[in-house]
Amino acid sequence: MHRPIGEQEGGAGHGPVLPPFRPHPPHGDLPGGSWADVAGSPDPGRVDPLVLGALLARHGWRRRGGAAGRYSRWTPPGSGTVPGTSLLVPESRAFPDCEDLIREALAALQHSAAPSAREVLVGLTVPSDEIRWWRDVPPGPAGTVPWTVQEQLRSAARQLLLAGALAVRGRAGYYGARHRRKAQASLESVVVGAAPGGRGLTAFVPVDSGRAIAVRLYHALYAAREATDYQRATGGMEAFDAAVEAGVSRELTEALVALVRGTEGARIALEWAPAAGTPAGCAARPEPVEFSAGDLPALREASARYMTDEPSVPVRITGAVVRMRRSGPRGEGTVRLRVLGGAEVPHVRVTLDEESYRTAGHAHLVGLPIRVVGRLESRGGFRRLTDASGVVPVQVDEAERDRLMKSLHENLDFFEEACGPGE
Repeated sequence: MHRPIGEQEGGAGHGPVLPPFRPHPPHGDLPGGSWADVAGSPDPGRVDPLVLGALLARHGWRRRGGAAGRYSRWTPPGSGTVPGTSLLVPESRAFPDCEDLIREALAALQHSAAPSAREVLVGLTVPSDEIRWWRDVPPGPAGTVPWTVQEQLRSAARQLLLAGALAVRGRAGYYGARHRRKAQASLESVVVGAAPGGRGLTAFVPVDSGRAIAVRLYHALYAAREATDYQRATGGMEAFDAAVEAGVSRELTEALVALVRGTEGARIALEWAPAAGTPAGCAARPEPVEFSAGDLPALREASARYMTDEPSVPVRITGAVVRMRRSGPRGEGTVRLRVLGGAEVPHVRVTLDEESYRTAGHAHLVGLPIRVVGRLESRGGFRRLTDASGVVPVQVDEAERDRLMKSLHENLDFFEEACGPGE
């Protein structure tokens, strides 16, 4: 079954176990966002021993006794042990030497050769939900994969995260250009690490900035799995229609197609940050969601259906004219607007009649945006406004007007060429 289950530790009888992941890059190599504020290793005085133990268990470390009720001993995953690595973790902060033991454990993790040590440190430094992708592809020399296969995995993973971020902004079968800038900005604090051999990838999504994305992706993945099962069993697409409310969209189905295409199968697993606990409405230990090559026809059909069925949206847009073009000195023309308000897209194109086109040109010349009413057309990704009317200049503050005038002067040659003589 592909539904989430409440308790799963992995191993025989509990679904696939994801492989260990390569150590995370040092903090100095991380991009901007919440990670950029991290300096050095976790503070031993703020580390919860229960969280440390949970992260060690998640990443395959083995608990091997200790003093009951006082501390436990942990060794790295694998049949053997990594020389020099053995951690003593107190049972609670009530233990007298708690901070000293945690400090020693953190130092051991920093110097450990165990591939999972860096992931444990990352989870302690910035509480993060972990999302893992794994693709079943033929191995290359020494268990590696071709560069293009690794790039396909990274691209598909990025598309899935973006689909989750878009669904946080609102539910839709097809987003196109809508919400994309804010969705992409919400992913800036996410960092990734690759599995040995290049067939897997893990993303650390900080709880503070990204938990809503992880939760939405959790619900969307299970809804997509169930809708795919329904379509394969009955031939009906109704389950995909209902799955939109859970966050399934063309963007998500296209990402799943990209993840599965060229493989024998792929799976995605989510694990919640121990320091933050399990989100409401989610399983504590979600079962990995699997997709196979046999699911591709259903996913592709759903993707096409989402794009064709998403309706156009009535809007009233305020935008700055950045481009004007028409075939002659008279008649209708096409205007490109940089959207300032009224729609979650960066730019739109709109065809205006002669009078409205002239109004837009005059507004541009004096550094004013225009307001226009119309329908944001789904065809083309919500980048075109149709049935345009009510074009009027809009007053703005002096700073914005100066900025618009500067933009005009920087592009004056193009504006004159586009408008044609006499305009």
